[in-house]
Amino acid sequence: MEDRILLLALRGRDAMVMAQLLERQGHKSMACASAVMLADELARGVGAALITEESLIDADQRPLRAWLDRQEPWSDFPFIMLATKRAGQRSREAMETLRNLGNVVVLERPIHSETLASAVNAALRVRRRQYDARSRLVALETAEERLTQLNATLEARITERTHELSRANNQLQQEVNERERAQAALVQSQKMEAVGQLTGGIAHDFNNLLTVVSGNLDLIDRVATDERVKRYAGLAGLAATRASKLTHQLLAFSRTQQLTLTAVDLNMLVANMNDLLERTIGPQVAQRRLLDPRAPIVAADAHQLELAVLNLAINARDAMPEGGTLTIETMAGKDLPEGLTPGRYGVIRVSDTGMGIAPQLMARVFDPFFTTKPVGKGTGLGLSQVFGITRQSGGTVQIESAEGSGTSVSIWLPVAAAAGLPERPAAGAALLAPAGDGRALVIDDDDAVRCFIAECLEMFGYTVRVASSGAEGIALFEEDRPDLLVVDFAMPGMNGLAVATAARAAAPALPIILATGYADSEVADPNPVTTVLRKPFRIDDLSQAVRTALDTVKETVSA
Repeated sequence: MEDRILLLALRGRDAMVMAQLLERQGHKSMACASAVMLADELARGVGAALITEESLIDADQRPLRAWLDRQEPWSDFPFIMLATKRAGQRSREAMETLRNLGNVVVLERPIHSETLASAVNAALRVRRRQYDARSRLVALETAEERLTQLNATLEARITERTHELSRANNQLQQEVNERERAQAALVQSQKMEAVGQLTGGIAHDFNNLLTVVSGNLDLIDRVATDERVKRYAGLAGLAATRASKLTHQLLAFSRTQQLTLTAVDLNMLVANMNDLLERTIGPQVAQRRLLDPRAPIVAADAHQLELAVLNLAINARDAMPEGGTLTIETMAGKDLPEGLTPGRYGVIRVSDTGMGIAPQLMARVFDPFFTTKPVGKGTGLGLSQVFGITRQSGGTVQIESAEGSGTSVSIWLPVAAAAGLPERPAAGAALLAPAGDGRALVIDDDDAVRCFIAECLEMFGYTVRVASSGAEGIALFEEDRPDLLVVDFAMPGMNGLAVATAARAAAPALPIILATGYADSEVADPNPVTTVLRKPFRIDDLSQAVRTALDTVKETVSA
């Protein structure tokens, strides 16, 4: 508003011509229909006024004069008057009008556009300086008023300032403490990252060893006729299974995995964890199991859910340093927590009789790296991992605690649909793939694992060729296209995914099984792979993988 130019040109096309000229110069303008309208617009804010002399003849100039008389001391509004060239002097009335306008520049017509533009720019500069003077005066008045107020309340300001300094000091101390906690958490995070890298590095070789051990024990159990040998092989197989479970738990703790949702029996899951929980919790804490036979079958990743329950049990143990009772319950979910999608849910609850959680900490218990344990005693990842696993499964976590009275953590998981989720195969079930005379190609850099897989596939009826590297496997693949490809993930040079991608490009309908001992996200995406087979595995696991790969290919071809 304060940069616009008002036009008062009531005859002919003068107003339109002047507006076009000003627009070319980049100025905003507004044409006024009368001197009264000019006065009204002046009151709203303006940079300069461009008027023709004849527009003021016989006009009612009283509103304009009244506005000029009411100008603030800083204001001396600039006018530009376009006058008609006269042979003699102006009339007394014309001179009176010029005196009333005050700060006026008279340009006699005809006038060049550049001259008019220069006069307009000069008038705008003058007005802007006046506005700057107004701003300074306002600032000075404000500063003077504030100074007066400050002087009047100096003692109160000093007291308030002292309090502010005290609050700032307290806040700074809190920030220092928070930074120290953050640095400690960073150290823990870096330590956990190092543990994860170390675990991932040894997982492949360790899982290869477990695959050979458990697989050959399975072969011994199948072919042996001596009952003592079978019993010894069975005991060793149980130990290998426990070692496999430990590897899965360590990988899940150290790395983020893609969840594989299956139908999980909560009661069976808790029962299978009894030995692990007894060893982990120790004899100082009494343990109870309240398993509801009506607890539903839920959709969850069994390994991750076991890890979540283990984390909660360890937290409960640590909350009872003088001993207490750890209770694990299963039940059908009722009275759904806020934010949970309506439906049927199963609940597994871990409760303790420990020290509880302070109310001011309840809002942060699921934050990553937040822990009340001393440095080196806890990572702060347990509850956040439980929360992430549960939410990824479509459920939620509910926590209730009273300081001094213990804590209860409930995991809510959706009930498994009647169809659509794979069931966990029963232990020891025979799942041999159909016999056949197909050709299989096994690619693995570990001699023992490669030999075990090859012998199993020969038991299934396949003619097997083997390769110890990705490049060698691709050469054999191009020489004689197999009916089934089993390839290891981690190999020097060309890894399993690269081999599977190349094979899939050449044979789109080829069943491909990727065997891996890693938990990395890149392995979890089976884009060029028909089936992912996690190491360590036994004969039945390989059989099931072969059956799944063949069925998947058949469904794809028929579709």
